[in-house]
Amino acid sequence: MDNWLLRGVLVALSMLLGAWARPATLVPVNLWGPLLGLLAALTILEVERRLRPLQLNVLLGGLAGLFVGGGLAAIVEFLLPLDGLPLVPPPFARGFLLLLFGYIGIAVGAARADRLSIGSLRSAWSAGEKRQGYKILDTSVIIDGRIADVCETGFLDGTLVVPQFVLRELQYIADSQDALKRNRGRKGLEILQRIKKGPHANVMISEADYPEIKDVDMKLIELAKQLSGKILTNDFNLNKIAELRGVPVLNINVLANSLKPVVLPGEPMKVFILKEGKEPNQGVGYLDDGTMVVVDNAKRFLGKNIDITVTSVLQTTAGKMFFGRSESGGAEEASTFEQRPRRTGA
Repeated sequence: MDNWLLRGVLVALSMLLGAWARPATLVPVNLWGPLLGLLAALTILEVERRLRPLQLNVLLGGLAGLFVGGGLAAIVEFLLPLDGLPLVPPPFARGFLLLLFGYIGIAVGAARADRLSIGSLRSAWSAGEKRQGYKILDTSVIIDGRIADVCETGFLDGTLVVPQFVLRELQYIADSQDALKRNRGRKGLEILQRIKKGPHANVMISEADYPEIKDVDMKLIELAKQLSGKILTNDFNLNKIAELRGVPVLNINVLANSLKPVVLPGEPMKVFILKEGKEPNQGVGYLDDGTMVVVDNAKRFLGKNIDITVTSVLQTTAGKMFFGRSESGGAEEASTFEQRPRRTGA
């Protein structure tokens, strides 16, 4: 009802303006002014009807293209002597240039509107933040929690971007009926609060969304392209997909593996034997950073710290794994073997 009332007001005002510009008379009948006003109002309403289904970024792209096209038309008009063109009136030449460049600007701007969003416009005004670079956080790296520790060290500069669709996913996980998922979601929200309150990170909530894209990973990739930023994750599949699409990725797992101590075969090490290994007489321990150490002949040292010698290092997709042997294991085994009675032939 309100729309029809607004349209009626527009038609009435247009006809009044037409009558004011060209007053109506009874003798002879002259209704051209009100009719032209009515025609202008109907044209405006038809344009409004056609523009209504368009997305906001398409309208912004077309408007930006119109301004650029008008500027190019003014430059061409300044460079070319339009007043000296034969058989072409200067007003017609100026109008043709404005129409030509204006149309091209609108068409190109609307076609490239997929790269235009409220988030990208906001980033354009934040020149200082743009120089530093954007890191877009995904759901997995937030729930993981190590990103908060990295931020507190001060090694991670720039702006951390948290998309609105990632927040919605975290909220959905936090409201899950499953207790484990619910705890993971709440942990992620707490990690975000911790990062935002910290002095070393600048957190920006991005309102950019892509309704035509259903997958969250593909939305992250599209946002990273728009902001010319990097995706911060520990998701192996997202890492590979982003690399295939030319988007740089900062993987927390890769960072953690690169910070693990470099140990060469033959070096000594002290390790706490926590549990039995898969093979007979094997013991398994862990370093402070979580690296697994498999020790031969260490089953009997369960619950003890022992000195070992590293025999080999294995690099896997999950990280490094050390293999070693107990320093005291070999001597004790030899001593036990010598004390056994030898069997002699009859």
